[in-house]
Amino acid sequence: MMLPGLIYLLINNYLPMFGMIIAFKDINFTKGILGSDWVGLKNFEYLFKTSDAWIITRNTILYNGSFILISTVVALSLAVLLNEIRRGIFSKFYQSIILLPNLMSMVVISYLVFSFLSIDTGFFNKTILPNFGLDPISWYNEPEYWPFILPIVSTWKEAGFLCVIFFAAILGINQEYYEAAELDGASKWQQILHITIPSIMPVIMMMTLLRIGRIFYSDFGLFFQVPMDSGAILNATNVIDTYVYRALIQLGDIGMSSAAGIYQSVVGFILVILANYIVRKINKDNALF
Repeated sequence: MMLPGLIYLLINNYLPMFGMIIAFKDINFTKGILGSDWVGLKNFEYLFKTSDAWIITRNTILYNGSFILISTVVALSLAVLLNEIRRGIFSKFYQSIILLPNLMSMVVISYLVFSFLSIDTGFFNKTILPNFGLDPISWYNEPEYWPFILPIVSTWKEAGFLCVIFFAAILGINQEYYEAAELDGASKWQQILHITIPSIMPVIMMMTLLRIGRIFYSDFGLFFQVPMDSGAILNATNVIDTYVYRALIQLGDIGMSSAAGIYQSVVGFILVILANYIVRKINKDNALF
């Protein structure tokens, strides 16, 4: 029964790793991958020697770090609230509504955001701001707003998926714990703090560690489509993935793009090992491995 899955894993995840050599070569399509000249670490120099290296690295880490923290808190809160809905039909309805944004294309979401932020027809500029006596804001030309806009959009899209996972874990908690707590006079808040959260902590840590492993990867659509590729706000929205894409479009350098992918993978692997080591030191039962 495992054989089809293992074959798929081998073909989809391991055979493509042969392409890592592209990061160390000056690809010439007439010579092919194996016949192209070796250039060592020169493809990596593009990432580290550019003047934008600090900005894109800072943005990637800070954005993804905030996404992990905010979406986990929001998803956990929603899961706890869903657990309080006793009628099954309403629970299923709210689960579907919460999960819906996660199933939507980022292109669709980018236009939904545009309908709110458009300077001419946007909901904020035409409805919200006038009620407070404020002038319209050119959102796509003002970088100071995007460190708040992007986390909101990301949380709205991603929290539903985490919520369903946390909710499933909560449903697996033995109800006798809650009954005993009620007999001892524990409030709902105390039950959440001392029963619900500790019981699903292994699931919370597992999802957090998996997301830490991709902290150097970014949702390309979120950082490219949602800001509408506006050059005026690049300092606030540019991350490693979008920077490499723009460089690839301009230079056509596949070797540099591959080098960026390896850089992200290696750093992500190190972060997972380090985070898991710290978790094992604190509580071995919550560690991923």
